[in-house]
Amino acid sequence: MSGEIDDKPMPLIEHLIELRGRLMWAVGGFFIAFLVCFFFAKELFNLLVIPFTWAVDWAGLADRRIELIYTAPQEFFFTQIKIAMFGGLVLAFPVIAAQIYKFVAPGLYKNERHAFMPFLIASPILFLLGAALVYFFFTPMVMWFFLSMEQTGGTGEASIMLLPKVSEYLGLIMTLIFAFGLVFQLPVVTTLMARVGLVSAKGLAEKRKYAIVIAFVAAAILTPPDPVSQIGLALPTILLYEIAIYCARLVERKRAALAENEEDAASTDQPEG
Repeated sequence: MSGEIDDKPMPLIEHLIELRGRLMWAVGGFFIAFLVCFFFAKELFNLLVIPFTWAVDWAGLADRRIELIYTAPQEFFFTQIKIAMFGGLVLAFPVIAAQIYKFVAPGLYKNERHAFMPFLIASPILFLLGAALVYFFFTPMVMWFFLSMEQTGGTGEASIMLLPKVSEYLGLIMTLIFAFGLVFQLPVVTTLMARVGLVSAKGLAEKRKYAIVIAFVAAAILTPPDPVSQIGLALPTILLYEIAIYCARLVERKRAALAENEEDAASTDQPEG
């Protein structure tokens, strides 16, 4: 393995002390972010309601007042706590990731640290892309689908209107964001596995049909029971799987080129017989 390890021999107790310090920084960063998000919890919830307003416009109900309800006295309070925890985790992720990296980096070779950094940057970016897709497209689509089931209360019909509970609406959005955010990590995970030789581009391509089935099964488990969100998650998953195959090919080409350069260097260093 090329490169050098910067890690110095340390007693177990010193490693535990360092780990405690890293955890304190990570927990402290999360706690501060949690407090900030809890202070603005209502504003953040109103921001999450915007896709619902778009869905109302798409359904041709532009004159309708947006209403959400809570049926237990403590429901909206706990909803705000969930918003603060979710927002705090997102805001504190750079601090948490930095502390994890600083703890494990001394035990890595220099070339391993250089190879790991792009993935550390790409992972949150891909998660945010998945969250943005949920916010700007799939949440309005899902809510539009549910709004289409309303009854106006005509002759012989009951009036049935959608009045979401604040906790269930937040749970829907959080579920979709986590599902899409995790799925968007597929190229990162696959590329890392390809770097260490656990998977190959050829093997991934041969298992494409199984991946398509798994994508639809996972979408059915991770999303609400409606066809819009399930198909909406399955199709990006299949596309990301194809991107993962391409990334694995790039890794294999780079590895082959590096091996060829090392062979050429070794052959030129050999003394003439």
